[in-house]
Amino acid sequence: MLDEALVDEQEGGGRMAKLAPRDRAFARLLTVTVLRRLGQIDDAIDRCLDKPLNRAAKPARNALRLAGAQTMFLGTPAHAVVDGAVRLMGSRQRHLSGLVNAVSRRLTREAGAILATQDEVRLNCPAWLWRSWTAAYGEETTEEMVAGMLLEPPLDLTFKAKPEDWTETLQGEILATGSLRREGGGIIQALPGFTEGAWWVQDTAATLPVALMGQVEGREVLELCAAPGGKTAQLAALGARVTAIDSAPKRMALLHDNLERLGLQAETMVADVLKWRPAKPFDFILLDAPCSATGTIRRHPDIWHLRTAKDVAAAADLQDKMLQAAIKMLAPGGILVFCTCSLQPEEGEARIEALLASGAPVSRLPVKAAELFGLDMLITLQGDVRTLPHYEGGMDGFYACRLLRGD
Repeated sequence: MLDEALVDEQEGGGRMAKLAPRDRAFARLLTVTVLRRLGQIDDAIDRCLDKPLNRAAKPARNALRLAGAQTMFLGTPAHAVVDGAVRLMGSRQRHLSGLVNAVSRRLTREAGAILATQDEVRLNCPAWLWRSWTAAYGEETTEEMVAGMLLEPPLDLTFKAKPEDWTETLQGEILATGSLRREGGGIIQALPGFTEGAWWVQDTAATLPVALMGQVEGREVLELCAAPGGKTAQLAALGARVTAIDSAPKRMALLHDNLERLGLQAETMVADVLKWRPAKPFDFILLDAPCSATGTIRRHPDIWHLRTAKDVAAAADLQDKMLQAAIKMLAPGGILVFCTCSLQPEEGEARIEALLASGAPVSRLPVKAAELFGLDMLITLQGDVRTLPHYEGGMDGFYACRLLRGD
């Protein structure tokens, strides 16, 4: 994933580490813009070429992609765009400098006219996702979803308590879910309340699965696939006694860091969910299962280019196994909340239908609008939760289902 790669680059003493914070932020913005708008950018480059670029000219293509992002979407001055693109060729690619110079200059002149004729939705959405989403949600809804994914997302914050006390300081607004939303941008660690651990970054849709758990204060809650810990922090802040399990040591270390900053506690363990078993069953389990994460493309546009239909099928198979494992850890009369940050029905609704058809000793416990802050448009006909990227001013795509163990 892009963010993990950037962190590794910085912590490893790479070139990102040598940049000033402001320059690091711009480098990330530039990279994210290329990934988010790659279809449009490549279309614009191709329109400015006299003949197609061959594979040997890949460095030129990448330099022009950066130029296209800056001139089409970031408002960088034309002279800086052209100069920066040519400089990227360096001594090893000097033979491509003339091409890059000519095409980047043409991009700066014609970007506005090109943008006016582009279909941004179809150009940027991979064909396999377009087919999947139109089949599941219809073409009109898919167009709205993709249009929402192409926008820079706002910053949603979850507070340990009283978010309304921070609206003026953080220049944000309180959403129906209780999240505080402010415009994105800037250095998160420099915002008021970060150092003292008043809040953590969490998309407002990601807060909803915990809301389905009901009253958890003083109760023992098992969270499976817990890292990096947004939901762990939610549960701990509500007074739950949380046992958080994840198989990735590095991500679990991040969970520890987040809890320490927030002054919250949870029992944690690095373990394989499919093999680990608790000493006794839990009354409350939250399974935030691994998935294709297509619901988070607004924030992680590299997913456009990393995921395939095969990844969805592999994730669905793993989710089936994790659901069966979670049920074995659930006490009779206990509640299991299953969720994924995916827009693919194969990783959401279809998994629950397959689980129920298998004869597993659970049944749906339908969600009511009052439990979702009155946001009844998020509740499916089956009583599950389905959020879409264009809802409520923008949110990640999530699926969540609440199950009750009967035996």
